[in-house]
Amino acid sequence: MLYTMFVLNRTKLTIIIQMKKGLKNLAKYPLYILSLLPFRVLYVIADLLYFVLYYIVKYRRNVVHDNLKNSFPEKNEQELLDITKKFYVNLVDTMVESLKMASMTRACVLKRLVITNTSEIRQFYDQGRAVIIVTAHYGNWEWGTPIIASVYPEPVMVVYKPVANKNFEAILNGWRSRFGGIMVPMKQTLRAILSCKSKTFAIALVGDQTPVRHEAHYFTDFLNQRTAIFLGVEKIAVKTNMPVIYAHLNRLKRGYYDCTLTTLFENPKDTKLYEITEGHTQFLEQIIRKRPEMWLWSHRRWKFKEEDV
Repeated sequence: MLYTMFVLNRTKLTIIIQMKKGLKNLAKYPLYILSLLPFRVLYVIADLLYFVLYYIVKYRRNVVHDNLKNSFPEKNEQELLDITKKFYVNLVDTMVESLKMASMTRACVLKRLVITNTSEIRQFYDQGRAVIIVTAHYGNWEWGTPIIASVYPEPVMVVYKPVANKNFEAILNGWRSRFGGIMVPMKQTLRAILSCKSKTFAIALVGDQTPVRHEAHYFTDFLNQRTAIFLGVEKIAVKTNMPVIYAHLNRLKRGYYDCTLTTLFENPKDTKLYEITEGHTQFLEQIIRKRPEMWLWSHRRWKFKEEDV
């Protein structure tokens, strides 16, 4: 009797696992086939998506408007509207370009995203040092991992924030890691770094992630607002003394970018408390102010206040 129940439960578990795999593949393969479309066709789809998201669905338009208005109080409504429309264009382009990662070749990656100063990282690799690469939700941040992994033979660990939809997470992480990127859940970052000590590698983090309320331990002035900043970059840098390098992905035109690398801190152990956090945050603000439409304004970046923590 017990054996029969065990077999039945095991069979149920196997069926559930197979069903989950089936659901994952049900989404994965159509997306892959769609990614095979030429860029020019994907951008036609992006134009349609723009019309739907902006004019019909009005996806988070109030959030975008409020974020922009609070960040740029000196701009009038027409200026804010112009930025808003450009933002939605960038958003849908990022969506279809991210989809294209499913089938892009290494040669295509190298053609469409060029690192302007590869020596900025190479100088530390030549010294036998690993590096921290910081970027933000700016331009097409999803293309950052493929280009770093394509240009440098050293491993690239990509820190990501797990999401509730595990099927979507698995698909997206599969695209991100196609050229050698190693996906690391946020809470396992230090463990992953320590497992690779004495080796040269890069670890990439998105520096403008919003901490959850109970982890919002530090606020600073960012885009005219008191903003909770995730301290992960600084904690890792100080603990490991890995140089902190900012990766700025700049859109040249549809489907083409350049990436400029800037060393912000060569020896993090010599910095003061919060100096690294302030450094990469203010560096990002300067970038955003030059081309505000490139940042992810639909994100609820200021969903809680300093006094609420």
